[in-house]
Amino acid sequence: MSEPVFRRLNPAADPRRAHFEYFRAMAYPYVGVTCEVDVTDFAAAVRAAEQPFFLSFLWHAARAANAVPELRRRLDGDGAVEYDRCPTSHTVARPDGTYCYCRLDGDRPLREFLPYAREAQARALAAGGIDDGDDPRPLLFVSTVPWLSYTALVQPVPSPADSNPRLTWGRMHAQEGRTLMPVSLLCHHALVDGLHLARFYEALGASLAAR
Repeated sequence: MSEPVFRRLNPAADPRRAHFEYFRAMAYPYVGVTCEVDVTDFAAAVRAAEQPFFLSFLWHAARAANAVPELRRRLDGDGAVEYDRCPTSHTVARPDGTYCYCRLDGDRPLREFLPYAREAQARALAAGGIDDGDDPRPLLFVSTVPWLSYTALVQPVPSPADSNPRLTWGRMHAQEGRTLMPVSLLCHHALVDGLHLARFYEALGASLAAR
């Protein structure tokens, strides 16, 4: 796979220019939400196909994030760039209770993605470490909290603030005959508004339904 490429955005043509400047100057410029996603049919299909749930859901989540242009945008100096696609970097649990990072490019069919992802995880575990590579800017940061079914999540962020979206999901739980799973998305508010967060969840629901 080739490396992601970006184009520079024209600030003068951006209708969100005032919003961009306003939120970029904040000490904590992030906006996020946690939604309970219905995974009833998706989880059943994954079990029936004997596919790994995490990697299967990751593929759909990355696909949904890449479908929203604002989630592919990153700060660049006084402006912003937009990548053609954004790979993921997710946490992989190690036997000692710590974790390492694994970078994956989801720009391939699911049937090809799953074996590729398993091999990449094995290499990441063997290498260890928490390095996201030479250029982490295009990445979507992904993690899970499989021990908890939560309703809110606070995430650590660097200073100065980066602009990589952060995706997290927790433990599934049953409610009124359905299987729900908390899914959190945290983004830099200079680039992303609530409307764009909603579009991610809409795209995620459509992707999971199409399978």
